[in-house]
Amino acid sequence: MKLRNLLLPLLAIFLILACSESTDDGGSTSDDFDRKALLENAADNIIIPALTQLVEDLEDLQLAQQDFTATPNTTTLASLRTHWLDAYMTWQYIEMFNIGKAEEILYAFQMNIYPTNVTDINNNIASGTYDLSIPNNNDAVGFPALDYLLFGVGQDETAILTAYTTATDAQNRKQYLADLIDRMLELSNVVLDDWNGSYRDQFVNSTGNTATSSVNLLINDFIFYYEKGLRANKIGIPAGVFSTTPLPDRVEAYYSGELSKQLSLAALHASEAFFNGRAFNGMGSGPSYASYATYLRNNNGSEDLTAAINNQLGVARSQMNQLDDNFSEQISTSNQMMTRTYDELQRAVVLLKVDLLQTLNISVDYVDADGD
Repeated sequence: MKLRNLLLPLLAIFLILACSESTDDGGSTSDDFDRKALLENAADNIIIPALTQLVEDLEDLQLAQQDFTATPNTTTLASLRTHWLDAYMTWQYIEMFNIGKAEEILYAFQMNIYPTNVTDINNNIASGTYDLSIPNNNDAVGFPALDYLLFGVGQDETAILTAYTTATDAQNRKQYLADLIDRMLELSNVVLDDWNGSYRDQFVNSTGNTATSSVNLLINDFIFYYEKGLRANKIGIPAGVFSTTPLPDRVEAYYSGELSKQLSLAALHASEAFFNGRAFNGMGSGPSYASYATYLRNNNGSEDLTAAINNQLGVARSQMNQLDDNFSEQISTSNQMMTRTYDELQRAVVLLKVDLLQTLNISVDYVDADGD
């Protein structure tokens, strides 16, 4: 009985201490870094502003589409292409955030699956009846489908304009173009409205070290995007890293021709900016996974992991800058330059996926199945 009387107060003290270290979602942390401030910076200065900009870009794209379908000519086509690129560039700052409502509605799968399926697109146009929300149409919607409709339905501008004026299916093609943009805007508003509603507070208060906490999910989404969306999809797959031969038709923005490098550099810049907590508008920075890693490493006297990651991202950017604007052309003329870029991007994967996650004491939450 005496031993029990002694153990009960000790157990109570232990529970109090454990609770003082735990967070809202049950995971405990053993450091004093302000994880909530990291999430607030990500939500308020990076994710929500980028989504807001995308919605504005898509609204401008919608207006440009309406002008074009009313009066298809070289001027309205050029305007439509410009607004498509503006929105596509903004998308590079959003695709990595597959969290919350975006994950729930499979947002990225309906915005940027490439290569686009030309057969499905043309079948949809020919029938005039389609449901753009079904998974079977994921490769017939979004930015890549617009790439084909704006650049690939004819050999030159004259042929493209003919497809929207005198071709037998011109009216159906106009309608499909409008429906694609309407769908992209609708989905983006759904995601943005959720962030501007209750999800933002739920997100920033989920600071624990658990598989479902925002801190853990966000860094995993970022690394998954860097490894798969950027390194593999934009560079590795077209260069043939995962196949017996190169696949030049798998590049992003294949039909427009000269934009694959521009989009990839934007994606790499977006990745660097997020890691370092830089605001979407470029005005300042805040708490980030970079500063979190530096804090933890400095406390135990280890080397500066943040500097190593940023240095390697810089090397990858320098290598990417040497590529042709058109990645398909680069693959045809000197694919070795593409594989070198892949190699430099891959070196950062090791730093992020192994060293960074070990430093943060966060587990990987996805399966790597691409053979690298």
